[in-house]
Amino acid sequence: MDSRRTFIKKSALAGIGLSLAPGFTYGNWKTSDKLKIGMIGVGLRGTSHLKNLLLRKDIEVTAICDIDADRIDLASKLISEAGHKKPQSFGKNDLDYRNLLELTTVDAVVIATPWLWHTRMAKDALRAGKYTGLEVSAANTIEECWDLVEAHEETGSHLMLLENVNYRRDVLAVLNMVKQNVFGELVHFRCGYQHDLRDVKFNNGIQPHGGGVEFGQKAISEAKWRTNHSVKRNADVYPTHGVGPIAAMCDINRGNRFVSITSNASKSIGLHNYIVKNGGEDHPNAKVKFKQGDVITSTIETAKGETIIVTHDCNLPRPYSLGFRVQGANGLWEVDGDRIYIEGQSEPHTWDKADSWLKKYDHPLWQKYGEYAQNSGHGGMDFFVINAFVESAKNNIAPPIDAYDAAAWSAITPLSEISIENNGEPQDFPDFTRGNWMKRKTYEWIKDDY
Repeated sequence: MDSRRTFIKKSALAGIGLSLAPGFTYGNWKTSDKLKIGMIGVGLRGTSHLKNLLLRKDIEVTAICDIDADRIDLASKLISEAGHKKPQSFGKNDLDYRNLLELTTVDAVVIATPWLWHTRMAKDALRAGKYTGLEVSAANTIEECWDLVEAHEETGSHLMLLENVNYRRDVLAVLNMVKQNVFGELVHFRCGYQHDLRDVKFNNGIQPHGGGVEFGQKAISEAKWRTNHSVKRNADVYPTHGVGPIAAMCDINRGNRFVSITSNASKSIGLHNYIVKNGGEDHPNAKVKFKQGDVITSTIETAKGETIIVTHDCNLPRPYSLGFRVQGANGLWEVDGDRIYIEGQSEPHTWDKADSWLKKYDHPLWQKYGEYAQNSGHGGMDFFVINAFVESAKNNIAPPIDAYDAAAWSAITPLSEISIENNGEPQDFPDFTRGNWMKRKTYEWIKDDY
C-alpha cells in the first residue's frame, strides 16, 4: 500500500481524466491479498457493516474507531469471535480517527458516523490514500459536496457512497427492465424517504429507539444527533435512499445530470405532537420549535428532460415506503400497490401485479447471491452494497456509486433548504463533473459479480 500511495501522489496531476475512467486501476493490487479495513464509527449502522464484513474470507478488520468505549468493546468482541486478530482501537477524542488513517495496516475505511462528520472524515481518508466507503448522506452543504469531488480528483483515491437501496431486489429488477427498454424512453420518476422515524428521533436515554421523548445530550444513539437536524434545518435532509436508485436508472453523471430543483415544505406539527402525547405538555421538549416541515416535496429536472418528485416524510405516523414510480413512453412501475403496466402486454387500462414482472427480470446479482444475502440486513441489500465496496476496493477501481454521485445526490439537501426558504424558487445544481457527464461511460449495472 505504501507503493500504491506513492503512485497515487505521482498520478494526482492526471486529475479529472484518470478519476473519470471507471476501469482505471492505480497501483498493482494483488486480488489474493486480504483487504485490510478500518471502521470509523461502530454504532448501530457501523456494527451492521462490521458483521457483514466479518463473514468474508477476503478481508481483515485491522482497526476500529469510536468515541463511545462501549461500542469499541462490542466491536472488538465481534471481531475476536469471528476469529480475527484484535484490532487497533482509537477513540480518545473526536479527531483520533486521523491516527487510524495513518496506519499502513489499513487499505480501506468504512465511515458510519453522525452526518456532520461524514465529509471531513471522508476527505481525510481520501488524502491518506484510503479507499473510502461513506454512509449516507455524504454531505450537508454545497461546499462539502465540492470537497468530496475535489479530494477524489486531487488524490486519485476512490470514494463509494454506501447507498444500500440501490441493491434492493425490486429496485434492481426494475433497473434491469429499464436497461432492457421495457418502459421505453424514460419520462418521470417518483421516490423519497417516507418512514415514521419518531421513535428513532426520540428515546429514553437507555434504549436506542423510543421509550421516551429525549433527544440531544439526554438521549443515546441517533436521537443524540439526528433530531437536531429537524430543529435547525427545513430541508430534505435524507434524500439518497429514494433518489439513488432513480439516478442509476436515468444515468445521472453518465450521459445525464440533475439540472434544477424546486422544493416546498408543509407545516411542522408531527414531532411536537409526539412529545406531547408521550411526554406531556409540560415536558421541556414540548417547547422546542422544530424548523423542518413534516412533508417536504421536491421536483428535480434532468438534462434529458425527465422530472423526479422526491418526498421526505419522516415526522408523522405512516407505514414505510420509498414511493418509487418509474414511468416511460411504454408504461410504468409503482411500488405502492405493487403494480406494473406495459402497453401492448398488459390488459388495456388494467394493472398487472408486479411480482411476475419482477421475477422475470430478477437481477443477476440476486439470482446468484439472493439466498446468501437475505439475512445480511435490510432484506439483503446490505450484503450487496458491502460486496460492491470490497470488490471495488480490492481492485482499486471506481465504484458503482462514486464521489460525483455522492455530491450530486447529497446536494439535494442544501438546495432544497434554499428553495424552501425562498418560497419554492428553483435552484440550479452544480455540475460536479465539470462537463464530463456528457462523455462519462454508463456504469454496467447488469452483471453478477458486484
